[in-house]
Amino acid sequence: MHRFPYAVNTSILFTELDVLSRPAAAKAAGFDAIEFWWPFSEAVPGDGEVDKFVRAIEDAGVSLVGLNFFAGDMPAGDRGVLSHPARSTEFRDNVDVAVGIGARLGCTAFNALYGNRIEGVQPAEQDAAAVENLTAAAKGAARIDGTVLIEPVSGTPSYPLKKADDAVAVIDRVRESGGVNNLRLLFDLYHLIANGDDPAAAIDNHAARIGHVQIADAPGRNEPGTGQVDFDHYFAKLQRDGYRGHVALEYKPSGTSADSFGWIY
Repeated sequence: MHRFPYAVNTSILFTELDVLSRPAAAKAAGFDAIEFWWPFSEAVPGDGEVDKFVRAIEDAGVSLVGLNFFAGDMPAGDRGVLSHPARSTEFRDNVDVAVGIGARLGCTAFNALYGNRIEGVQPAEQDAAAVENLTAAAKGAARIDGTVLIEPVSGTPSYPLKKADDAVAVIDRVRESGGVNNLRLLFDLYHLIANGDDPAAAIDNHAARIGHVQIADAPGRNEPGTGQVDFDHYFAKLQRDGYRGHVALEYKPSGTSADSFGWIY
């Protein structure tokens, strides 16, 4: 099954450890690359907090290959703030911090969760705010030759991007309106399957747009081998259609994190 270099999402794996201990744990488990959701509770953390985070990754000797922009209060159900008109300033301030971390660590892929639909706000107003904020994010990431990733997400009915086509439509809208060309599809195999999309067709239709890949088995969102997903099939297809990046392990381990990697070998 091992066709691509793997990265560990250390926001969903190794959660038995504090955030700053997880990069070293991933290294000890045999990985050279990690990714994180936004690791701070606020959009603009203090410089000291950022320095500690950067140092933990540097000291562990791993590469950061993906970082989420601030997405609100994820445990409370938020899935991004960039389409929330009242939170545009918060999001844009976060872009500078995230891109600054990327510049220090060589990370050039930034996941921009779109945000849920908000009661009392017209979808068209949200989508207009999203175009403006994603344009700003793309221009910010471009300063370090970075890419902004757009992700379909499952499990949250009010999140409007469910299928690969939905994310690509946003990418096209931002490119046409903002004149930026560094937005890509985050191809999360689990979310696409959970939402009833056809991942094989998504690869066929959007291979050139795929900027990053994440996996978990389905159903259950645990490690490969616990569900019904034919990973070899999708990996072969991605490889054949030109994907050459990391595959990030964004699953909930069914036991301890360190014991969940046996499927790789």
